[in-house]
Amino acid sequence: MGNLVVGFKKFLTNKNTVTVVGVVLAIIVLYVGYNMRIRQATTPIKVPYANQTINPGTKITEDMIGTIEVPPSMLKGNVKRSVASVVDMYTASDSVIPEGSLFYERSIVTKEALNGSIIMDYPKDYVLYNLSVTMSSTYSNSIVPGNYIDIYLKVMNRVDENAQGVTSDRIMIGKLLENVKVLGVFDSAGQSVFSNLEEKKTPSQIIFAIPEEYNILLRKAQYLRAYESEIIPVPTAESLKENPGDVSISNEDMKNFINNVTAMTEEDLRNTQ
Repeated sequence: MGNLVVGFKKFLTNKNTVTVVGVVLAIIVLYVGYNMRIRQATTPIKVPYANQTINPGTKITEDMIGTIEVPPSMLKGNVKRSVASVVDMYTASDSVIPEGSLFYERSIVTKEALNGSIIMDYPKDYVLYNLSVTMSSTYSNSIVPGNYIDIYLKVMNRVDENAQGVTSDRIMIGKLLENVKVLGVFDSAGQSVFSNLEEKKTPSQIIFAIPEEYNILLRKAQYLRAYESEIIPVPTAESLKENPGDVSISNEDMKNFINNVTAMTEEDLRNTQ
């Protein structure tokens, strides 16, 4: 028994033996790893596909989706791999998904990112308002559809200081509207800024809906050119609340100033009574 142990130790300590064993083990590891990769690349997985042609702007429902087994190695590009990631999404405005096609990330978007969806998703008796913005005024693209913003107004009010007509500029700024829900953010070409996150787009306008009375007031503020007016969107955390507040006038003094320096319509007069 002792001789057997001694012989085994000599076998293991022999350099040639160690080399051979190492090579064999390496071959085994490579073989096993290679076969695992082959199985992963060739074992079919189920992916969703369109069982009918889906037109632009269409909501994708379960009855439009089938599943098919394909080897993972055959999937090229950003293919959606589960039904859950496709159902209730929308076909992009510039895409048609042909019957039999797989679903690619570029071709489907959320409702918020769909061009034109805003005309279907705001309260009755509200009207749309488009506010010109820049990358800076949207806080580096931090204002997204579904967020809530407050609307501030800045005006330059020139006041006479003496009989000689010397004037000084006084800046007036205040919050005019609060709890305004953003419906869309678009670039200068009218494309949704967030329709494809792989593309870096510069915001040009944000769109929201407000009651007609507030719309008139905000448009009056927009055209106060003699006062060098500026409408400023400020994002808030209102969307994080379980029940976000309704849009409302925040500053009656600011409202009265706008109406006092602009012509009053009969409707304005009725609203002030």
